[in-house]
Amino acid sequence: MVKRSGGKPDKAVLSEMPMRFGDDPLLWAAWLYYEDGMTQADIANLMGLSRASVNTYLADARTRGLVNIEIEPDRFRSVMIAKAMKDRFNLQDCLVIPSEGGDRSLFERLGAAGAQVLKRLVRAGDTIAVAWGRSVLSLAEELHHPGLADIRVVQASGSTTARIPWTPEACAARLAEALGARWVPLSAPAIVSSPEMRERLLAETVLSEQMVVLSEANRIVMGISSMRPESTIHTSGFLDGVDQQAHYQDAVGSVSGRFISARGEPVIGPVNDRTIGLDLAALRAIPQRIAVAGGIEKVSAILAALRGGYVNVLITDAASARGVLTADGWQEPKRRSQVPAPVVDGAAPRVHHGGDKKLINEARDIVDESIDGLLLAHEPLLAKVPGTHRAVMARNGPRSGKVGIVIGGGSGHDPGFWGYVGQGCADAAVMGNIFAAPPPDPILAASRAVHGDAGLLYIYGNFSGDVMNFDMAAEMAAAEGIRVRQVVTTDDIASSPPDARGSRRGVAGNVFVFKIAGAAADLNASLEACEIVARRAADCTYTMGLALEPVRLPDTRQPSYEVGPDEMEIGVGIHGEPGVMRQKIVKADDAADLLLDRILSEMAPVRGDRVALLINSLGGTQTMELYILARRVRQRLKAHGIGVHRTFVGPYFTSLDMKGVSLSLMKLDDELITLLDHPCHTPALTELGEQKGGK
Repeated sequence: MVKRSGGKPDKAVLSEMPMRFGDDPLLWAAWLYYEDGMTQADIANLMGLSRASVNTYLADARTRGLVNIEIEPDRFRSVMIAKAMKDRFNLQDCLVIPSEGGDRSLFERLGAAGAQVLKRLVRAGDTIAVAWGRSVLSLAEELHHPGLADIRVVQASGSTTARIPWTPEACAARLAEALGARWVPLSAPAIVSSPEMRERLLAETVLSEQMVVLSEANRIVMGISSMRPESTIHTSGFLDGVDQQAHYQDAVGSVSGRFISARGEPVIGPVNDRTIGLDLAALRAIPQRIAVAGGIEKVSAILAALRGGYVNVLITDAASARGVLTADGWQEPKRRSQVPAPVVDGAAPRVHHGGDKKLINEARDIVDESIDGLLLAHEPLLAKVPGTHRAVMARNGPRSGKVGIVIGGGSGHDPGFWGYVGQGCADAAVMGNIFAAPPPDPILAASRAVHGDAGLLYIYGNFSGDVMNFDMAAEMAAAEGIRVRQVVTTDDIASSPPDARGSRRGVAGNVFVFKIAGAAADLNASLEACEIVARRAADCTYTMGLALEPVRLPDTRQPSYEVGPDEMEIGVGIHGEPGVMRQKIVKADDAADLLLDRILSEMAPVRGDRVALLINSLGGTQTMELYILARRVRQRLKAHGIGVHRTFVGPYFTSLDMKGVSLSLMKLDDELITLLDHPCHTPALTELGEQKGGK
C-alpha cells in the first residue's frame, strides 16, 4: 500500500489507533473498510475524522491509482497475525513488525517498535518495572518521552554480570532518563550465594524499601529469553555454576530471570531461592506486562510465556509470531478474494442506538481500573486477593472451620461478582476480562486466600470458559489438599428447552444462589450441605430477559446485534447474545406479562407457593421503569395466589450498558427462606434479617 501525499496524520488519530497498525492511519482505514466491512460513517466516527477524510483515504486514492484496492500482502499479513495473536492468547494488544528490513538488527527494530508502543501506554503516576536484555535496552535507547509527572522506573531484578551492556541497571536507568522519571534500583545482586543470604539482604531497610516500590508496579517492560547458550539468561550469568541438564531440563525459556516450561509453568531449581527480584506470581499480578521479543530461536519461549499468562502486550516479528501460532495449532484463515468498492454517496445509514459515549480512560484498562476503584470505595468490606489483581475477598467472612464460597465469571456484570462478597455471602470473587472467563490462576489464588480447612464451594454460570477454568482451578486446589465442590447455575430459561436444562446459561439468578450458599456457610454448614442447598436454590430459580437496545463493548463501541427503533429482543443473554425472538416493542405491563408467563409455565407453581422476586436492570434501564414492571409482576403473582416473600429491584446483575431487564423467580421452601433472610453485608446486598415482602 502506498500512502497518499500531503500532510501528516492527526496525533489524536494516532493515539487511538490499535497497535498493530503502527503509525499508518491509511492502513487502518483500509483494513476497517475492506477487511472488517465497516461503513465510511462508522470509520469516521471510530477514527475521529470527517467522512470526507475517509472518502479521501479510500475513494480518491483508488480512483487516482495511488492505492490498490488490496492491502499490500506483507502489511496485511502482519496485521492479520497480530490480530490472531491478540485473540488466541487474550492479549491486550500485539504489534508485529516485519522480520527483515533495512540495515538495523531485529533487536534494534523491535526496540524502536517497543518505544512507539510504550509512548502510547505510559501515563503520569506510573510505576514501571524493567527487566533486562538486548531488546529492552534498545527500546530504552529509542525512547524519548519526557514531560509526564510522577513516574517511577524500578529494576525488576538485582544486578547481573557486567560482561554485558544490557544489564538490569543499564536498562532501567536509560528508560528512566528517556521518560524523565525517577529511577529506583535494586541494591543487590540478582543471584546471591544462598537462600539465607537472600533473606538477610531482603531484610535490609534500603532493599526492603526498593522491593516495596517494585511491588507497586502497574506496568513492566521485559524481554523473553530462550535457553540457548548465547541467550540473555546465560550471558547474564544466571546459570553460572549450575548444571542446567540436571535442574532446568524442562525449561524452554525465562522471563525476568525466572524459568518456565513449555506449558508456562514455573521450573524450580537451585537458582530460584537465591534470586532477588520479581517471582512469577508477582509478575502475573502486574496489570500490564509488555514483552519485546523476537527471533525464530525464541518461538518456544514466547509461546511458553503466553501460555503462562506472563505477557499481555507483545511486540514481536512476523516470523516469530507465525511460529508461535503454528506451534499452538493455529491455521491461517483464507482471505476474502473480493472486496466491495467504496460507496462515496448514498450509503444507507445504520440505526444509531446511542450509548456509545463512555466515561473511561483506555478500553484495555477498564476492568483493572474499575477493580482499583471498587477496592478503594468498599475498603471496609473488600480486600485484594494476594497474588492477583483480578480477585477480591471479604475482610469479614472467611474464617477457620467455615466453608469458603468462591464465585466468579467475566467482568461487565457489575455489581456481579464482586458486589456479593462479604459476611453472610461469598468469601471471594474472581473476575475475567469483559464477558470472558477468569483464568485458573486467580481462581486458585482466591481459593488459597479464603479456604478455612472446611473446603470450598465454587459457584459460577454455565459458560464453557468458566466451566473449563473453574474445573482446572479445582484440580489445582485439590493437588494442594483443598477440597472443592462446584455448583453451576442454569437459570436462563430462554437459552435451552426444559429437557436440556443442563445446557442453559447462568444469569441474574446467580444472586439468589450466592446468597443461599453464603448463608449456609456462615451458619457453619458442612461442604456437602452447602453444595446440596446451593444446588437446590439453583434448580428452583428461573430467569428470562428482554432488551430494547443491545450491549456495546467498550473497545468497539458497536452494538452486539441490531434492534430496530420500534423492536425489542426477547430471551437475550448477558454476554451480548441476541434473543430467541424479536417483536414490536410493547408497553411495560405487556412486557412484564410476557416474561412472567414464560417463567410460570415452566415453574408450575400452585396457589400458596412462596417465591423470591428479582426485577433486574441489565445496565441501561432506569429504576423508575423497573418499579413499573415490579408493580405489574406483583399484581399478577397475587392473582395466581403466589406469595412473594422478598422483592429485589435494581441493577443486581448487569450486561454493561444493555437497555433491558430480566425477571427472576426462586421458588422457596422453609430452609431457603431461612437462608435468604440470614443477615449479610456486601457492597451490593445488605440484609439485616427477616423482611417479608408481602403476599
